[in-house]
Formats: sequence, structure tokens, C-alpha cells
Amino acid sequence: MEAIRLEFKSEIKEKIIALLSSFSADELKIVEEDSDFDLNKKKMDASLAKIKNGTAKFYTIEEVDAILEETISKYEN
Repeated sequence: MEAIRLEFKSEIKEKIIALLSSFSADELKIVEEDSDFDLNKKKMDASLAKIKNGTAKFYTIEEVDAILEETISKYEN
């Protein structure tokens, strides 16, 4: 299946839903968009920009393991 994102004026929502409802469930599935989609997209775009311009900080598996171990040890007791 493919997915598209639609933006429309609220007054035509009923018409759109009526049209889309004419398709069977195996032809079309209506998925409500995540309310945080735009915020998450901005965060991901910012992260991608840092990767592309070379300012992103990368960690090895060993570095991540050490960071996690240190964090866990702070809260163990």
C-alpha cells in the first residue's frame, strides 16, 4: 500500500470521509495522523541537517554502553 498526507479545510472533511468510505477496507485504510507529527518532523529535519553539515555527534557502541552503565549506576540504589 502507499500513503499520502492530505491537508484540507475543515469544512470539507465530511465530503472527503464520505468519498474515502466508498472504498473497501482492503483497498483503503484511514490512518489518523500523529498529533506530534509536525514537531517530530522538525526535530528529524534538524538532526538530518546536522548530519549533512558535519556537526552531528556520533557515538560508538562502546561509548553508548559506557554512558548507559554510568547512568544506570547513578540510579541503582
